Order: sequence, then structure tokens, then C-alpha cells
Amino acid sequence: MPRPIVALIYDFDHTLSPRDMQEYSFLPGIGVAPKDFWGLCRDFGAAHGMDGVLTYMYLMQKMAKGALDLSREALRELGRDVAFFPGVETWFRRVNAIGDGLGLDVEHYIISSGLTEIIQGTAIGAEFKAIFAASFCYDASGQPVWPSTAVNYTNKTQYLFRINKGIMDVTNDRDLNAYTPEYMRRVPFTNMIYVGDGLTDVPCMKMTKQKGGYSIAVHEPDKTETSDDMLLQERVDFAAEADYSEGSEMELIVTMLMKRILATNELARHHAQQMRTARRRRGAQMPLDVKLRGGLIEEAPE
Repeated sequence: MPRPIVALIYDFDHTLSPRDMQEYSFLPGIGVAPKDFWGLCRDFGAAHGMDGVLTYMYLMQKMAKGALDLSREALRELGRDVAFFPGVETWFRRVNAIGDGLGLDVEHYIISSGLTEIIQGTAIGAEFKAIFAASFCYDASGQPVWPSTAVNYTNKTQYLFRINKGIMDVTNDRDLNAYTPEYMRRVPFTNMIYVGDGLTDVPCMKMTKQKGGYSIAVHEPDKTETSDDMLLQERVDFAAEADYSEGSEMELIVTMLMKRILATNELARHHAQQMRTARRRRGAQMPLDVKLRGGLIEEAPE
């Protein structure tokens, strides 16, 4: 039998990195203070009825002209200066090793309202199986002319289904929306762990939790109000400091969740085998799409 896949899915800004990614190199590069840029984004968006992600992308493009290159390569270069919470840069290697020791394949994904190219250029950009984030469409000279994708807090949830079905191509909506039996889905929701920091992550956190997966709210030291509220409101399963160091509470929680996911998968397989054996003994032809206990998987044809 193939090894179960565990999908760790992260927001980026304020989840893996302490600040918004634009604040590390882009805003210093155009000589604008973060509070001024985000204030302008709020005012401009309100005045024009614009989505927040489209607003910051428009203003980045407009304000960078003549001051900073925004080609794909230049944006990736900006990612080199992005800093991370403690332990993040070794987190992926450690978690992969823990999962491998348990008999699990661990995959990491980003679902972020930030920019794809900046994330790709960071020290951890190569750790992700897929990065679902905002990006530009570029002209023949390599300069951004229009958004190609914009990921806000509500449409983040579609990417959970892309991970669930194994459809990484964001232009492939046909297969995404087609009916797929549970047993044919690549990563069950029960094998997902979503990590985020704030209210914009709530739709993904809640959906993951409701479908049998797990969600974790992270917070900076002594800034627990939002994560405490999400925990008390049962929007998340756990809350932890954004410390990804070896031996941290975050590592402990994820390790325990992976052990639980492994046990759940093993029990589901054992249940499926018992169903097949009982059907053979009884000579009964039961429907092949009988859902296993907990709605984990559907019984696949033999």
C-alpha cells in the first residue's frame, strides 16, 4: 500500500515570516514607510471599491515605476531579504524526517495573499510542493502589466480542494470541479494540517477542521488575543507561538498530529479490509462507495 501523504499548508506573512514580505526590500527600495504604504492601500481600496490584494498589487506596480524593477527575476531577488520566525529554515527538514520515521510522506504548501515570486526567492522557497499566491502577468519586456492571480481570504479555500484532488495547475478548473470519489483523491482532508495567524485564515482553518483535518493558529510572543479567540470559538484545534525550533510546542503538536493521522489511516485500511472479507464470507455485493467510519475514504473497487 502507498504511504499516507500528510499535507502541511501554511499562510506566509505573520505565519512563517514576522512581517509582510513587501516590507523587507520592496518598500525600502522605493523609499516608502510600511505604515504609509498600507494606509494608502486601505484608502485607495475604499475609494475605488477594490479587493485588498488587487489594491496592493496595483500600487506596487504604480509606485515602483522608475524606482525599482518588478520583473519576475527582480521579485525573486527581493525574497532573499525576507526573515523568518525561529526555526523556520530547518523546520521542513526536521518535519520531513519525523514523518518519514513514522511511515508518512510529508508535503508542504503555501496559500498566501503575498506574491509568488517573492516567496519563491526566499531561503525556504524550494521547500514547497506548490505555492498558491498572487502573481503578475508580464509583457514582452518582462515587466508586470496585470494581475494573473490574486489570492484573498475567501478564495483561499479553492486551493485546499486543489491539494485534496492533486490538481496543481491553477488554470485547470474542469478537473477541480468534476466529481471525484473520495478514494481517488490524492490527499484526504483528514491528512491536512493548516497553519495560519489571523482572521484572513479563518475560512481555510474552519474548512480544514470541519472536514476532519487540523488547524493551528500561530502567534508572536505575548500577542495571543487573536489565537486565543480562534481557539475558544472552535475555529482552530490548537494555538502555539510561532516558534518552529527543534523541541518547540509547534513541533510537538505537529508530531502528535502526524501520529494521529497515521493511526487514522491504518484503522481506515483495517476497516476496509474487514469489509471486503465480510462481504466475501457473506457472499453479499455491497455498494463500492460505502463511506468508511469518520468519512475518511470511500471503499475503492477491488
